[in-house]
Amino acid sequence: MPTSTDWLVFLGTAALFAVIPGPGILYVLARSLRGGRGDGIRSTIGNGIGALGHVAAAAVGLSAVLAASATAFTVVKLLGAGYLIYLGARALLSRDHAPVEERRRANRSAVVQGMVSELLNPKTALFFLAFLPHFVHPGTAPAPLVFGLLGVIAVLMALTVDLLVAVFAGTLGTRLLADPRWRRRQRVASGVTMIGLGGALTLAERG
Repeated sequence: MPTSTDWLVFLGTAALFAVIPGPGILYVLARSLRGGRGDGIRSTIGNGIGALGHVAAAAVGLSAVLAASATAFTVVKLLGAGYLIYLGARALLSRDHAPVEERRRANRSAVVQGMVSELLNPKTALFFLAFLPHFVHPGTAPAPLVFGLLGVIAVLMALTVDLLVAVFAGTLGTRLLADPRWRRRQRVASGVTMIGLGGALTLAERG
């Protein structure tokens, strides 16, 4: 297990990474402004599930494949970028006055979309693979268990920040949705943001 000093460094660094605006926060922000607080919270939950998937993969050594193989990294990266660009394009092309049932289906899919977009982000996998081993000491406890525990804590810290973003941005988004002019602007801003995230992921490098 990590020492007392390790815990302080780990928690401080994890908190710093959690509050620095990154792709996860920007994705939740875009979804919250577009679909309101509920959509933002569901997207946050999806992101958290996807991040936990990366933690599990890193704990058992699967993420090492992405670190070692340029081809695997590129394939996952392009899939993730393509998915984000697809979501952004769909937001741009969606109707401002969609039927109620159509909007409900879109809201329910927010968890799945958040999960898939996070799972297809290889940078998240490499982050856990590079960050967590510094605090895992062989011989004190089974390494995969310690790795998993640290990963879950890091994800929960990021999840807390994302939830705050979802609540505040979602509340603002819900108010703005009442104005038809702002509704169109929100839709365009959300779509452009997700397309931009997809473009940024396309340019991401392993290092």
